[in-house]
Amino acid sequence: MEQLNTLDAGFLMAEDSDRNVSLAIGGIAIIDGSVPNYGDFKDILAERIPAIPRCTQMLRTQPFDVGAPTWVDDPGFDLSRHVRRVAVPRPGDDTELFRVVADVLERRLDRDRPLWECWVIEGLKGNRWAMLMKIHHCMADGISATRILTRLCDDIDGDAFAAPVVTKRTAAQKHLKPVPDPKPRSNPLGDLWRTATSITDAAARTVSGAAEIATGLLRPNAGSSLVGPVSAMRRYRAVRVPLADVEQICRKFDVTINDVALAAITEGFRCVLLHRGEEPRPDSLRTLVPVSVRSPDAPDKPGNRLSVMLPYLPVEHGDPIQQLRTVHSRLTRAKQGGQRQAGNMAVSATSYVPFMLSSWVIRFLTRLPQRGIVTLATNVAGPRRRLEMMGGNVARLLPIPPIALQLRTGVAVLSYADDLVFGITADYDAGADIDELADGIKIAVARLDMLSQDSVLLFAKKSV
Repeated sequence: MEQLNTLDAGFLMAEDSDRNVSLAIGGIAIIDGSVPNYGDFKDILAERIPAIPRCTQMLRTQPFDVGAPTWVDDPGFDLSRHVRRVAVPRPGDDTELFRVVADVLERRLDRDRPLWECWVIEGLKGNRWAMLMKIHHCMADGISATRILTRLCDDIDGDAFAAPVVTKRTAAQKHLKPVPDPKPRSNPLGDLWRTATSITDAAARTVSGAAEIATGLLRPNAGSSLVGPVSAMRRYRAVRVPLADVEQICRKFDVTINDVALAAITEGFRCVLLHRGEEPRPDSLRTLVPVSVRSPDAPDKPGNRLSVMLPYLPVEHGDPIQQLRTVHSRLTRAKQGGQRQAGNMAVSATSYVPFMLSSWVIRFLTRLPQRGIVTLATNVAGPRRRLEMMGGNVARLLPIPPIALQLRTGVAVLSYADDLVFGITADYDAGADIDELADGIKIAVARLDMLSQDSVLLFAKKSV
């Protein structure tokens, strides 16, 4: 029996802290062709689900949290309890699909069964259907959840997943490798001094990063409408932008896909704040940015392998280039400042603390009125090759983020084939202007793409 680590169990406790929260994540595969026979679909899932052990396991909890919950085989596993079927109203466009997705998001998963559901969604416009996979966050992070959804699709040859974008600097390094200096003679005292110095520097960065995370969690936001209690209802939207345009922006400005995505999210939230009549200030949008610490050889391992960064997104800037430069600078500073290392160390350290003690601390913290972090923005590299399901082409793959701990809006970014997709979940009452956010993201990428094609622009200015 495998136990939940403290981070995985923390997602259960965060859900317990608010009856209006469902901490499930997931994805939607929109598939070309007529919806398959329901019985045939379940037969396919019955063949593929056993290869994903967590999908046939349930949680066994300990009274009073004397021990961590453990994964055990469900003796009465019944696939029919996990596969649902629904049809969208006519005309079956994205608006109707997103309403169904929001409705599915609102419902908590049954903890007396394996923590997942698969929904077949019929009636989509253009002779399409959809498969929605919903998984509790204690069972998977964004990377492993994407892998689970992919493994339910038809087998394809080769590695379907994305490789890192090659920027100008990376390309130059690839073709112009510097000649290494002659290796100096070994000096034991010098080696010892360098080792001690590097350890001291790493420790200092980690302590600094821990202080920054603690400050971000404890310092309240100054009255933003983006943070506060959530209702039981949700809204969902998805925005697609051409991945080729994003890669062009990366090459032009020597940034990453994550930089571009966060700059687009920055503009989206700037539009929301202006629409609400609120001034976009430098401290308006402290953002929880999960960072994967998953090793390259463990992409399919279940559970969460995450650290965090808490940068302020620069909604105070209206210029798209300035937004991109500032995002790049702040993320670089956060990485170098040790936030990632501090978060990872904090999670690792909990394994040496009795679970009863750590669980009580987490339960206490998740019930505090958190107001320091305003939103969530997570980015996962998805399949670069198109998937198929029961012979039909998966035309679109949309991510579903959760909201909790008074974060009224969350954004998940997923690359798939030729698209970069932004999935947005918002509280129904507080997120009525979710279209402002979605439109702002799309416009921001279009503006950056247009500016990246202007050869006069230079990105060599000093970082903010």
